[in-house]
Amino acid sequence: MSAPTISAVVLTGDVERHLAACLRCLAWADEVMVLDQGSHDQTIAIAEAAGARVERRPFDDFAHQRQAALERARGDWVLFVDDDERVSAGLAAEARAAVTSGAAAGYWIPRRNYIWGRWIRGGGWFPDAQLRLLRRARACYDLDGLVHEVARVDGELAALRCAIVHYNYETLGQFLRKQRRYAVLDARMRLARGERGRGRRLLSMPTRELWRRYVQLDGRRDGLHGAALAALTALAAADTQRQLLARGLGDGAWRPQPSAPDPQPPLST
Repeated sequence: MSAPTISAVVLTGDVERHLAACLRCLAWADEVMVLDQGSHDQTIAIAEAAGARVERRPFDDFAHQRQAALERARGDWVLFVDDDERVSAGLAAEARAAVTSGAAAGYWIPRRNYIWGRWIRGGGWFPDAQLRLLRRARACYDLDGLVHEVARVDGELAALRCAIVHYNYETLGQFLRKQRRYAVLDARMRLARGERGRGRRLLSMPTRELWRRYVQLDGRRDGLHGAALAALTALAAADTQRQLLARGLGDGAWRPQPSAPDPQPPLST
């Protein structure tokens, strides 16, 4: 019997800065596929120059995008990698051995997050396991999940040891922009489930998140970085509740609520 094949899949959208380096570390895969949401920069040209197969699909949410990628990939297995992530030779070898063994239908992969130039070990940022290596015929995505989507796998799950390296946030402004986007998507998902905003949660939810990140998940070990990240994720929790509350007081139409402008200077390492 021939060895199982692996498709490395990258979801893209105006990511010309990181994409070439990402694709270089995926050259070992049997197929490299880029699913693009409609880039206006050099993303497509970079992907084609690297030999990737380019597919296009307008973006609605992450769950639908990943499901579409599963359906369009050609390998027996799919390894999802983001443009700002890197796969080491060790992880590539471990992934190849895992799919050949047939021991599981999906694999969790630890992720090492670098935020503002530093590897963050506490606050829930490591090992930050991601279900990214999937036997294609036995996996699908819950299409009700708009953010932080996780695949459903028919079969056993196992874990790899080598980590994906994630160059997550380089500046404070970048962090805040992404957290605001997540807050909007999270609020939409909660509304779809029938949840409504409560005024008291504007204080209780961020307080709980600050305690969880900084104390329970030991964000303290990362010093000022850990304190800043715990505070900012708490503010993101407050933003989600603010979106829910504003929607509950509105006329029924979904309108993301505006936020303050991003600060410009990056947070130094």
